[in-house]
Amino acid sequence: MTTTASPADTTGGHVENSDLLRIATAGSVDDGKSTLVGRLLFDTKSVLADQIDAVTRASVDKGLDTPDLSLLVDGLRAEREQGITIDVAYRYFATPRRSFVLADTPGHVQYTRNTVSGASTAQLVILLVDARTGVVAQTRRHAAVMALLGVPRLVLAVNKIDLVDDAATVFAEISAEFARLTGTLGWDEADVQAIPVSALRGDNVAHRSALTDFYSGPTLIEHLESVPNVADRAPVGFRFPVQYVIRPRTAEYLDYRGYAGQVAAGRVAVGDEVVVLPSGIRTTVSGIDTADGSLESAHTGRSITVLLADDIDISRGDIIAAVADAPEPISSFTATVCWLGDKPLAPGARLLLKHGTLSTPAIVGSLDALFDEQDLSVHDSPERLELNQIGRITVQTAAPVAADDYLVNRETGSFLLIDPQGGNTLAAGLVGDALAPLHLSALA
Repeated sequence: MTTTASPADTTGGHVENSDLLRIATAGSVDDGKSTLVGRLLFDTKSVLADQIDAVTRASVDKGLDTPDLSLLVDGLRAEREQGITIDVAYRYFATPRRSFVLADTPGHVQYTRNTVSGASTAQLVILLVDARTGVVAQTRRHAAVMALLGVPRLVLAVNKIDLVDDAATVFAEISAEFARLTGTLGWDEADVQAIPVSALRGDNVAHRSALTDFYSGPTLIEHLESVPNVADRAPVGFRFPVQYVIRPRTAEYLDYRGYAGQVAAGRVAVGDEVVVLPSGIRTTVSGIDTADGSLESAHTGRSITVLLADDIDISRGDIIAAVADAPEPISSFTATVCWLGDKPLAPGARLLLKHGTLSTPAIVGSLDALFDEQDLSVHDSPERLELNQIGRITVQTAAPVAADDYLVNRETGSFLLIDPQGGNTLAAGLVGDALAPLHLSALA
């Protein structure tokens, strides 16, 4: 675990959108996540004066001497009344060096599904712990979930450091325990940064604190500004889930047939040879249209309409991919899931699987393993998966799925399991055995 700012990436690796960093917060209830997010917004001058005035008035009404910055982000009425975060709130702020999209996620165990959602696209997660309680069960659960989701980097924010005696010893002990945990879960020491902070006072958030002279590392803002923006661990070629087929059928566009969606991975250019999945038919990109006009090429995250040289039967749910590394469509596969349903998951469950823009009936064939995020052990052949438990299962689908292994690509290697009757999300799934690296690390 490092205690100094990470150097800029000079490896020539795959780095995209280096001026925008997607981050998320996680931690146990009352660890101060909302206050920290409010502090980040306040210290980067990302809130309006009337918002600060409203928070100040509300804080006075609550009998507080200083503004309660958590009110800047706990937007739901239920959140304000209970003093907790329930839903994932996306916030935007910027410094002179970088822009940020932050997902403020809940801390309560019953809202783990929201934490999974908020962290699924994060390139860095700030995991808070209360200096008075240290690493707790929910800390270990969140760290395990982040490892499974393939989050590249973590920040351990030891919050409320001003409320403990001998802060240096407390910080060292918590940091060492967390380093052992993250090392077992597969992170390199350089990818985890520990910072002692006080979100309420602003210590080591944007400004260095005189109370932590034992700490020589960066402030939280300094670290967020300097950490390399790493995309997927192993970049793949072009992946484009078709969302909508555009056929204007007007005199001007009588022969127009375009395939609209968002580039999930890679880059595509006019003239590239591509393959349509699951049919396996090859063709060539003849044009790329957008609302702002035509393009010669497009990359990850861009919403486009792809035109193809050949008239092919393509519909919503199909994937247009690079020929060189196109995935083989699968109807039976191993997956790792975080179960989010109130009722347990048992073998034989009939659900709806959503992968990209494809939705297809699916059956859970077997439950092969259960991961205990507290002692980092893996138990074979569990009878069921309970709420918030993580396990390895087999899945059979009615339609073939053109999915990559999650450890290769996060976007096209993830899926959801949905209740076909109520439409509720029951599980977040990762194609492949994401437990294998954790199991091997735990045995090492």
